[in-house]
Amino acid sequence: MDNFEFNKIFAAILVAGVTAWGGAFIAKELVHPHALSEDAVHIEGGAIEGAGVSGPVGPEPILALIAEADAEKGAKLSKACAACHSFDQGGPQKVGPNLYGLVGHKQGSVAGFDYSPAIAGLGGTWTYAELNKFMYKPKDYAPGTKMNYNGVKKPEQRAALIKWLGEQGGSLPMPTEAEIAAEQAELAPPAAIEDTEAEAPEAEAPATAH
Repeated sequence: MDNFEFNKIFAAILVAGVTAWGGAFIAKELVHPHALSEDAVHIEGGAIEGAGVSGPVGPEPILALIAEADAEKGAKLSKACAACHSFDQGGPQKVGPNLYGLVGHKQGSVAGFDYSPAIAGLGGTWTYAELNKFMYKPKDYAPGTKMNYNGVKKPEQRAALIKWLGEQGGSLPMPTEAEIAAEQAELAPPAAIEDTEAEAPEAEAPATAH
């Protein structure tokens, strides 16, 4: 290869290198790349409302539902309990006690049945309100009970079953307005209580005598 050909190749390489370097330099000056100091699109607000909020942790109030509840539906639901309980007057004790006359009856006091200490020690009365809490989850209501049942989670079903039980020799009338209000105050979710307090008008300060 003569010197002329060599010079042509060298010149081509040199021009290509200078062109590439120049293009990179010009692009950098025009674009000025830099990291964003803040989000390109700013989103108003904080955490998503309701995120991480769990469902109900206890029974919903049902006394307001009992008067209009379907007792026939309750009778059908009771069939799931028939393996452990009888419901007719004078019926036999099974794995669980006979439940005739349960509503209004003292807790843990059916004659001839050997209760667990958890139930025998309750000492209250099977009112509509207490049955609602017990049926929601027996093991939470009476820790240590031998009753191996997860409970009735739907409030309409609890209301229907409790109403039917009340018709099987029960001694209590339908819940009163005062009892309904008391149950709702006891079992209302915390958020509902806070909303009610927030909406309540502030009481005026009493006038003072001068």
